[in-house]
Order: sequence, then structure tokens, then C-alpha cells
Amino acid sequence: MAEEYEAVLCVKPAVHVYRVPPRASNRGYRAAEWQLDQPAWSGRLRITAKGKTAFIKLEDKTSGELFAQAPVEQFPGIAVESVTDSSRYFVIRIEDGNGRRAFIGVGFVDRGDAFDFNVALQDHFKWVKQQHELAKQAENPDQAPKLDLGFKEGQTIKLNIANMKKKEGAAGSTRPRPAGPGGLSLLPPPPGGKSSTAALSSGEQLPSSLPPSVQLPGTPITDSLLSWPQPTAAPSAPATDVWGDFKASGSDSKQTQANAGWVQF
Repeated sequence: MAEEYEAVLCVKPAVHVYRVPPRASNRGYRAAEWQLDQPAWSGRLRITAKGKTAFIKLEDKTSGELFAQAPVEQFPGIAVESVTDSSRYFVIRIEDGNGRRAFIGVGFVDRGDAFDFNVALQDHFKWVKQQHELAKQAENPDQAPKLDLGFKEGQTIKLNIANMKKKEGAAGSTRPRPAGPGGLSLLPPPPGGKSSTAALSSGEQLPSSLPPSVQLPGTPITDSLLSWPQPTAAPSAPATDVWGDFKASGSDSKQTQANAGWVQF
């Protein structure tokens, strides 16, 4: 077994030691009976731990010389007791190593130091208890509590699959677009409008006079989509035309070519 080392748990620089009168009954110690204005000794307090035992050491502030030491094997216990009338004073049982013991009073100047003194002892013995339980479980692993993850009789669980339904609905809402003439897909008609596929299915034909260059593949053209301007009729020649039959044929041919680009509806 490895040699145990000594750990420092708490250090308080100012502490007073008082003589404790014999306790006449079991009602507890009272700090008011100690002559608090006349401490028997003043110095520093240091709590150390070696293995399971904690040691309360009273030392000189300057030289560090040990004044008294109180081994603590259990807390709370007889080695350290609180007084009944204050939270800054305690009664500890000191030992000199030769079997002699005595009870003395210890008081802290600051209430926070007394709190730290108490917590340091509590934490140490809490750790001792945990180590004892771990060692017991290591010796008897079969007796350790087992984690039961099975369902009890009549026990049920509920799964929230609302998000899954939304995703499935969004994926199933995509429908293929209807294909128009030429294999191209058509956009759905606007609300209240008539689709071009319905017009084609009713037997209507595209105007035959539409040039192939104007009719786009896969996009039927109706009167509601295109409004081509109508060509204006050429003014008729007056009866008293001075040119008569000598009109330029070139102007008629140009006018005819210009009108050929217009679509007649």
C-alpha cells in the first residue's frame, strides 16, 4: 500500500484558545462562560488530513511551532462540538500523543472563518464516506444496484412525430406539372383563369394565319395573350387622280411586303 500523504484542508490566521470549565450537565457548552476577553492563547489554526483522519493543529503565527493538536476521526462527534450560544466558538479535544486528553475552547474572530472551519471538516468526512462505499462495491460487485431500463407492466411512452408529419406532407405536396405541346411543362393557371390545356381539349384550333416564326413551341397563343395591331387600310385614290394608271408599282409591292408581317385575326 502506498504511503499516505498529508493534505492541507483549511488555514485560518487568527484564532483564540480558552479554558473550558467542567460541564455540569449534558445541556452543552456555552461560550459566555469562558471569559472571552481573556484568551489563554492566540495563534493560527490549520486543518490537515492523512488518510481518513483529520487533524486540527494550533500553531504559532510566526514560528509555526505546534501548540496543540486534535485528531478527528468522526464529524460531528466528540472530538469537535459546537457551543449552544454562538456559531464562532467550538470545543475540541486535544491529545499530546502520550494518551493524555483535554477539552479546550476555540474561537474565531470572523464568523466566516468559523463557517470555513465547519465546511472543511464536513467535506473531508463526506469524501471518506464515498471512498468507503466505492471500496465496498469493488469487493462485492454483484451486490451493487443494477440499472433497470426495461418497461414495467402497463408502462407506455409517447413519441412526438408532429415534425415528421410536416416533412412528409411537404415532400408529398410536390406534383408534376402538366406537359404541353412539344413535351414542355406548363405553369398552373392563375386562380379564376382558364388553362390553355382546357382550351385545346375543347376542340379549338390555333389560328392558321399565324406565321411559324411567331408561334412558340409548346406555348399556345390566344387572343387574350397577344393583341397585334391591325394594319390601317391604304387610302383609296381620288377620282381625279392626275397620275391615273401611272402609279409606281414599287410602292404597292413595298406596302404589300409590309402588310405581310401583320397577323389577321
